This record gives sequence, structure tokens and C-alpha cells, in this order.
Amino acid sequence: MTLNLPQRNFNVKVTPQGNRVIFDRLRRRFVTLTPEEWVRQNFVEFLIADRGFPAGLMSNEMSLTQNGICRRCDTVVTDHHGSPMVIVEYKAPSIKITQTVFDQICRYNMVLQAKYLIVSNGLQHYCCKIDYAHNSYSFLPDIPSYNAL
Repeated sequence: MTLNLPQRNFNVKVTPQGNRVIFDRLRRRFVTLTPEEWVRQNFVEFLIADRGFPAGLMSNEMSLTQNGICRRCDTVVTDHHGSPMVIVEYKAPSIKITQTVFDQICRYNMVLQAKYLIVSNGLQHYCCKIDYAHNSYSFLPDIPSYNAL
């Protein structure tokens, strides 16, 4: 499927059981290729290749506990001290970006306290910057480079 991201080449193969899998460079293993995973892999490559995000500071499917419930953030980017800077939530291209999606990433951020939240379905991308001092947020016109964060 064509996304609103630069085209990349990925290591995709079919398992002996007939499942399509894609190599996840951050997890260093093959994972099932779902529509959401296709968005994740393309967006991660976009952040690394086009926005200068260091792959070593990124993790996919990062676990966190909120109110005793284990949850997983799609992608978390940290600063050089290991503090969360960016949380990214992905949806399949067929899923519209709604308030419910933003509510989900905001729940994750109650635990992580990142400065930036990004939501993408591969076709539309939204980035907002959290201003904790003024208890507000603002949407940015584009996804910033890592050095601009």
C-alpha cells in the first residue's frame, strides 16, 4: 500500500506457515506484517532517514504500566539521558485519526511525560508539542527533525 511517506525498501518474506513478515530494525527481528506494522516500519524509517532520529534512541512496542495495566507504546524516542521525548502512535491506513486515538496516546503520556506526541495512519501525520509549564499543547505544521526537538 502506498503511504504519504517516502518509499523505502524493506526485508519482507513469507514464513513456511504462509505468513508475511517484515524485519523490524529496532526490535532486530521479523514481525508479522499487518497494515499498522507497515505504517510503523515506514514511519520509523522516515524519522531516521529524513528527520535524523538516532535509531539507538528509539524503541518499538515499549511496555509501560498504567493503573496496574500493562500497555505498549508503538514507538518511543528518548533523549541521550534515556528520558522519553517523543511517543508515536500508529494506526492502519484504513483507520481515521480521531479524538479516541489522541486520548490513547495522552494516556500513555500520563506515565512517560514526553514533550512531543505524534500520531500517524501513514496517510495523515499529526505532531503536537506539550507545554507542561502552561498546561497546554500546540500542533506543529510538520514533524520536526530530532535536532529541533
